[in-house]
Amino acid sequence: MASLAVLILTYNEERHIARALQSVAPFASEVFVIDCFSTDGTVEIARSLGATVLGNPWINYSRQFQWGLDNAPISADWIMRLDADEVIEPELAVEIADKLPTLAADVAGVNLKRKHIFLGRWIRHGGRYPLILTRIWRRGQGHVEDRWMDEHIVVKGGRIVLFDAPFSDHNLNDLSFFTGKHNSYATLEATDVLGRRHGLIFKQPALSRAVSSRQASIKRRIKEQIYNRLPFQVAALGYFLFRYVGQLGFLDGREGLIYHVLQGYWYRFLVGAKVMEFDRSLRSLKTLEEKRAALARLTGLPLLSDSR
Repeated sequence: MASLAVLILTYNEERHIARALQSVAPFASEVFVIDCFSTDGTVEIARSLGATVLGNPWINYSRQFQWGLDNAPISADWIMRLDADEVIEPELAVEIADKLPTLAADVAGVNLKRKHIFLGRWIRHGGRYPLILTRIWRRGQGHVEDRWMDEHIVVKGGRIVLFDAPFSDHNLNDLSFFTGKHNSYATLEATDVLGRRHGLIFKQPALSRAVSSRQASIKRRIKEQIYNRLPFQVAALGYFLFRYVGQLGFLDGREGLIYHVLQGYWYRFLVGAKVMEFDRSLRSLKTLEEKRAALARLTGLPLLSDSR
């Protein structure tokens, strides 16, 4: 059998962590929880279910996950990335256990299909299913992109295959949590946009289908080369209409309407508004150091110590 280690990042995830750990128990040989000093029962629950828990201060998701890859005592042949509010469904657990040991030596990674559950409903339309993401890779042949937002696993040294059964992204928190989280995400994404626009952070190599999923690479290219260059008022509205009408998001019912408006319009509009707000403060500044310090002050992010 091929051995597989699962890496999960947590901060106050007592509502989700047992469900996530139980879902990987049928096939995982090692489970590592990288915790940012939770104040609830997350750590105790994780340890009671057999996970190894390591603590590390939070900077952002990509830095935290890469720290886990670099510091967890992983001995398994393969590694899986899983968020605390995600669930490996039984059909996928069987597929992983059956197929992983049979993969050819030139296979370096595995793409999985993610489905999103929102207010108890599976969001099937609006381009939201399947979201194809690289989530399993051979140890030593993958790392996470160094970005503030929308980071992907990058695989090297082999091809990537796709498994059939999906996993679920099913956060159990309420709409206040959802909007608060996306407000934070908007700040992170605006930071990435402005960091690259003003040359404040190291430019990452292009995300290609050779190192990630084809879907992710196409979306990244469209966002950076087309969407981010349009006026955000036009871009956000156009994106929402494309998702809700062109990609049949209206078929997702009342829950789908709430989701597509919040995630497909309000969030995109908020990112654009924050880019505009922050950019106004950066335009008059002359040096990279002044701009980096100003963006750090505006966002509350530790850009001064950023080494990208």
